[in-house]
Amino acid sequence: MSTTERYEPEGTSKGTITVVHLYPREMSIYGDRGNTHALAGRIRRHGYTAEVVLHDPGSEFRRDAHLFTGGGGQDSGQARVEADLVAIGPTLKSLADDGVPMLMICGMYQLFGNSFHTVGGQVLPGLGILDVTTRGNDKRMIGPVCLETEFGRVVGYENHSGSTVLGSGQEPFGRVLAGHGNNGEDGTEGARRLNVIGSYLHGPLLPANPMVSDALIAVAAERATGRPFEPADLDDPLATQARERQVRRLVGAR
Repeated sequence: MSTTERYEPEGTSKGTITVVHLYPREMSIYGDRGNTHALAGRIRRHGYTAEVVLHDPGSEFRRDAHLFTGGGGQDSGQARVEADLVAIGPTLKSLADDGVPMLMICGMYQLFGNSFHTVGGQVLPGLGILDVTTRGNDKRMIGPVCLETEFGRVVGYENHSGSTVLGSGQEPFGRVLAGHGNNGEDGTEGARRLNVIGSYLHGPLLPANPMVSDALIAVAAERATGRPFEPADLDDPLATQARERQVRRLVGAR
Protein backbone atom coordinates (compact mmCIF):
# COMPACT_ATOMS: atom_id res chain seq x y z
CA MET A 1 0.00 0.00 0.00
CA SER A 2 1.38 3.40 -0.98
CA THR A 3 1.81 6.22 1.50
CA THR A 4 1.04 9.81 0.50
CA GLU A 5 2.50 12.90 2.19
CA ARG A 6 1.72 16.55 1.45
CA TYR A 7 3.93 19.59 1.96
CA GLU A 8 2.17 22.95 1.68
CA PRO A 9 3.93 26.23 0.85
CA GLU A 10 3.60 29.43 2.81
CA GLY A 11 0.84 31.51 1.20
CA THR A 12 -1.25 30.55 -1.81
CA SER A 13 -0.07 27.45 -3.64
CA LYS A 14 0.90 27.82 -7.31
CA GLY A 15 -0.27 24.25 -7.91
CA THR A 16 0.34 20.66 -6.80
CA ILE A 17 3.32 18.66 -8.05
CA THR A 18 3.12 14.90 -7.46
CA VAL A 19 6.40 13.08 -6.83
CA VAL A 20 6.47 9.28 -6.76
CA HIS A 21 9.37 7.61 -4.95
CA LEU A 22 9.65 4.05 -6.27
CA TYR A 23 10.28 1.38 -3.63
CA PRO A 24 11.50 3.50 -0.69
CA ARG A 25 11.94 0.45 1.57
CA GLU A 26 13.67 -1.85 -0.90
CA MET A 27 15.64 0.62 -3.05
CA SER A 28 16.79 3.50 -0.91
CA ILE A 29 20.09 2.73 0.71
CA TYR A 30 22.96 5.21 1.08
CA GLY A 31 20.49 8.02 1.85
CA ASP A 32 18.76 8.14 -1.53
CA ARG A 33 15.43 8.93 0.14
CA GLY A 34 17.06 12.31 0.78
CA ASN A 35 16.59 13.18 -2.90
CA THR A 36 12.83 12.98 -2.48
CA HIS A 37 12.98 15.01 0.74
CA ALA A 38 15.07 17.64 -1.06
CA LEU A 39 12.60 17.81 -3.95
CA ALA A 40 9.59 18.12 -1.63
CA GLY A 41 11.22 20.88 0.38
CA ARG A 42 12.34 22.78 -2.67
CA ILE A 43 8.92 22.45 -4.40
CA ARG A 44 7.34 23.93 -1.27
CA ARG A 45 9.90 26.75 -1.11
CA HIS A 46 9.13 27.60 -4.76
CA GLY A 47 5.50 28.10 -3.71
CA TYR A 48 3.97 24.84 -4.90
CA THR A 49 2.33 22.01 -2.95
CA ALA A 50 4.40 18.81 -2.97
CA GLU A 51 2.42 15.56 -2.95
CA VAL A 52 4.88 12.72 -2.27
CA VAL A 53 3.74 9.16 -2.97
CA LEU A 54 5.85 6.33 -1.58
CA HIS A 55 5.20 3.48 -4.01
CA ASP A 56 5.55 -0.04 -2.60
CA PRO A 57 5.50 -3.27 -4.64
CA GLY A 58 1.96 -4.28 -5.55
CA SER A 59 0.34 -0.95 -4.74
CA GLU A 60 -1.61 1.16 -7.22
CA PHE A 61 0.71 3.01 -9.58
CA ARG A 62 0.24 6.78 -9.92
CA ARG A 63 0.65 7.21 -13.65
CA ASP A 64 -0.54 10.81 -13.29
CA ALA A 65 2.59 11.78 -11.31
CA HIS A 66 4.79 14.61 -12.54
CA LEU A 67 8.19 13.40 -11.28
CA PHE A 68 9.69 10.02 -10.26
CA THR A 69 12.65 9.10 -8.07
CA GLY A 70 14.38 5.84 -7.20
CA GLY A 71 17.51 4.77 -5.38
CA GLY A 72 20.00 2.01 -4.83
CA GLY A 73 19.39 -1.36 -3.21
CA GLN A 74 20.91 -4.68 -2.44
CA ASP A 75 20.30 -7.75 -4.60
CA SER A 76 17.57 -8.89 -2.19
CA GLY A 77 15.81 -5.55 -2.62
CA GLN A 78 15.97 -5.78 -6.39
CA ALA A 79 14.44 -9.24 -6.22
CA ARG A 80 11.50 -7.95 -4.13
CA VAL A 81 10.64 -5.21 -6.63
CA GLU A 82 11.19 -7.26 -9.79
CA ALA A 83 7.60 -8.39 -10.36
CA ASP A 84 6.13 -4.94 -9.72
CA LEU A 85 8.70 -3.29 -11.96
CA VAL A 86 7.77 -5.68 -14.78
CA ALA A 87 4.12 -4.69 -14.29
CA ILE A 88 4.64 -0.92 -14.28
CA GLY A 89 7.65 -0.89 -16.62
CA PRO A 90 5.76 -0.25 -19.89
CA THR A 91 3.94 2.69 -18.28
CA LEU A 92 7.19 4.11 -16.91
CA LYS A 93 8.76 3.83 -20.36
CA SER A 94 5.78 5.57 -21.95
CA LEU A 95 5.97 8.38 -19.39
CA ALA A 96 9.72 8.74 -19.95
CA ASP A 97 9.14 8.94 -23.71
CA ASP A 98 6.58 11.67 -23.05
CA GLY A 99 9.17 13.75 -21.18
CA VAL A 100 8.27 13.10 -17.54
CA PRO A 101 11.31 13.90 -15.36
CA MET A 102 12.86 11.00 -13.46
CA LEU A 103 15.95 10.65 -11.26
CA MET A 104 17.21 7.08 -10.79
CA ILE A 105 20.23 6.31 -8.64
CA CYS A 106 22.53 3.26 -8.62
CA GLY A 107 20.37 0.09 -8.59
CA MET A 108 17.37 1.78 -10.17
CA TYR A 109 19.69 3.38 -12.75
CA GLN A 110 20.86 -0.11 -13.66
CA LEU A 111 17.28 -1.42 -13.83
CA PHE A 112 16.34 1.46 -16.16
CA GLY A 113 19.00 0.19 -18.57
CA ASN A 114 18.94 -2.68 -21.05
CA SER A 115 20.29 -5.43 -18.81
CA PHE A 116 22.46 -6.35 -15.83
CA HIS A 117 24.94 -9.22 -16.17
CA THR A 118 25.88 -10.71 -12.82
CA VAL A 119 29.33 -12.03 -11.93
CA GLY A 120 27.80 -15.52 -11.99
CA GLY A 121 26.63 -15.11 -15.58
CA GLN A 122 22.95 -14.45 -14.96
CA VAL A 123 21.36 -11.83 -17.24
CA LEU A 124 18.68 -9.66 -15.65
CA PRO A 125 16.61 -7.70 -18.17
CA GLY A 126 16.05 -3.98 -17.61
CA LEU A 127 13.33 -1.58 -18.73
CA GLY A 128 15.35 -0.21 -21.66
CA ILE A 129 14.55 3.41 -20.84
CA LEU A 130 18.27 4.25 -20.89
CA ASP A 131 20.60 2.68 -23.45
CA VAL A 132 23.09 1.32 -20.92
CA THR A 133 24.33 -2.17 -20.05
CA THR A 134 25.81 -3.09 -16.67
CA ARG A 135 28.09 -5.96 -15.72
CA GLY A 136 28.94 -6.96 -12.17
CA ASN A 137 32.60 -7.37 -11.33
CA ASP A 138 34.86 -7.91 -8.35
CA LYS A 139 36.13 -4.35 -8.30
CA ARG A 140 34.12 -1.92 -6.18
CA MET A 141 34.20 1.75 -7.14
CA ILE A 142 33.97 3.87 -4.01
CA GLY A 143 34.66 7.50 -3.23
CA PRO A 144 33.77 11.13 -3.83
CA VAL A 145 32.93 12.25 -7.36
CA CYS A 146 32.91 15.54 -9.24
CA LEU A 147 31.29 15.86 -12.65
CA GLU A 148 31.04 18.46 -15.37
CA THR A 149 27.39 18.55 -16.44
CA GLU A 150 25.09 20.86 -18.34
CA PHE A 151 23.86 22.04 -14.92
CA GLY A 152 27.36 22.98 -13.79
CA ARG A 153 29.75 21.03 -11.60
CA VAL A 154 27.96 18.31 -9.62
CA VAL A 155 29.37 16.49 -6.58
CA GLY A 156 28.37 13.24 -4.91
CA TYR A 157 29.64 9.90 -3.62
CA GLU A 158 29.75 6.60 -5.50
CA ASN A 159 29.72 3.05 -4.14
CA HIS A 160 29.06 0.38 -6.77
CA SER A 161 30.51 -2.79 -8.24
CA GLY A 162 28.44 -2.66 -11.41
CA SER A 163 30.36 -1.45 -14.43
CA THR A 164 28.08 0.39 -16.85
CA VAL A 165 28.71 1.06 -20.54
CA LEU A 166 26.67 3.52 -22.60
CA GLY A 167 25.19 2.52 -25.95
CA SER A 168 26.28 4.41 -29.03
CA GLY A 169 24.53 7.77 -28.99
CA GLN A 170 23.54 7.53 -25.32
CA GLU A 171 24.31 10.84 -23.59
CA PRO A 172 26.00 10.61 -20.17
CA PHE A 173 24.76 12.60 -17.19
CA GLY A 174 28.22 14.12 -16.87
CA ARG A 175 31.93 13.85 -17.58
CA VAL A 176 34.12 12.70 -14.71
CA LEU A 177 36.53 15.27 -13.27
CA ALA A 178 37.26 13.16 -10.17
CA GLY A 179 36.13 9.64 -9.27
CA HIS A 180 35.35 6.49 -11.27
CA GLY A 181 31.99 7.16 -12.93
CA ASN A 182 30.22 4.49 -14.96
CA ASN A 183 33.12 2.11 -15.29
CA GLY A 184 36.39 3.80 -14.29
CA GLU A 185 37.62 3.85 -17.88
CA ASP A 186 35.70 5.99 -20.36
CA GLY A 187 35.25 9.17 -18.28
CA THR A 188 31.46 9.09 -18.35
CA GLU A 189 29.07 9.09 -15.41
CA GLY A 190 25.39 8.22 -15.50
CA ALA A 191 23.09 8.64 -18.45
CA ARG A 192 20.49 11.10 -19.58
CA ARG A 193 17.64 10.72 -22.08
CA LEU A 194 15.01 13.47 -22.46
CA ASN A 195 14.25 14.33 -18.81
CA VAL A 196 15.41 11.02 -17.32
CA ILE A 197 18.67 11.07 -15.37
CA GLY A 198 20.42 7.91 -14.21
CA SER A 199 23.47 8.21 -11.97
CA TYR A 200 25.63 6.38 -9.44
CA LEU A 201 25.92 9.50 -7.28
CA HIS A 202 24.67 9.03 -3.75
CA GLY A 203 25.12 11.63 -1.08
CA PRO A 204 22.17 12.04 -1.59
CA LEU A 205 22.71 13.88 -4.85
CA LEU A 206 20.18 16.70 -4.77
CA PRO A 207 20.75 18.57 -1.47
CA ALA A 208 24.26 19.62 -2.52
CA ASN A 209 23.23 20.24 -6.12
CA PRO A 210 19.97 22.24 -6.05
CA MET A 211 20.37 23.31 -9.68
CA VAL A 212 19.62 19.70 -10.67
CA SER A 213 16.54 19.74 -8.43
CA ASP A 214 15.30 22.92 -10.10
CA ALA A 215 15.78 21.47 -13.58
CA LEU A 216 13.59 18.49 -12.65
CA ILE A 217 11.03 20.64 -10.83
CA ALA A 218 10.76 23.10 -13.74
CA VAL A 219 9.58 20.35 -16.09
CA ALA A 220 7.31 18.83 -13.44
CA ALA A 221 5.71 22.19 -12.59
CA GLU A 222 4.85 22.90 -16.22
CA ARG A 223 3.32 19.45 -16.61
CA ALA A 224 1.35 19.88 -13.38
CA THR A 225 -0.06 23.35 -14.02
CA GLY A 226 0.09 23.85 -17.78
CA ARG A 227 2.01 27.07 -17.12
CA PRO A 228 5.73 27.84 -17.27
CA PHE A 229 7.64 27.22 -14.05
CA GLU A 230 7.29 30.17 -11.65
CA PRO A 231 10.39 29.83 -9.44
CA ALA A 232 10.92 31.71 -6.21
CA ASP A 233 14.20 33.54 -5.68
CA LEU A 234 15.90 31.00 -3.43
CA ASP A 235 19.23 31.45 -1.69
CA ASP A 236 21.22 28.29 -0.91
CA PRO A 237 24.47 29.44 0.73
CA LEU A 238 25.16 26.21 2.62
CA ALA A 239 24.63 24.01 -0.44
CA THR A 240 26.72 26.33 -2.57
CA GLN A 241 29.55 26.47 -0.05
CA ALA A 242 29.53 22.69 0.46
CA ARG A 243 29.58 21.98 -3.26
CA GLU A 244 32.24 24.56 -4.09
CA ARG A 245 34.47 23.35 -1.26
CA GLN A 246 34.18 19.76 -2.49
CA VAL A 247 34.96 20.85 -6.06
CA ARG A 248 38.09 22.67 -4.87
CA ARG A 249 39.15 19.65 -2.82
CA LEU A 250 38.66 17.19 -5.69
CA VAL A 251 39.73 19.10 -8.78
CA GLY A 252 41.33 22.31 -7.53
CA ALA A 253 41.22 25.21 -9.95
CA ARG A 254 40.62 23.08 -13.06
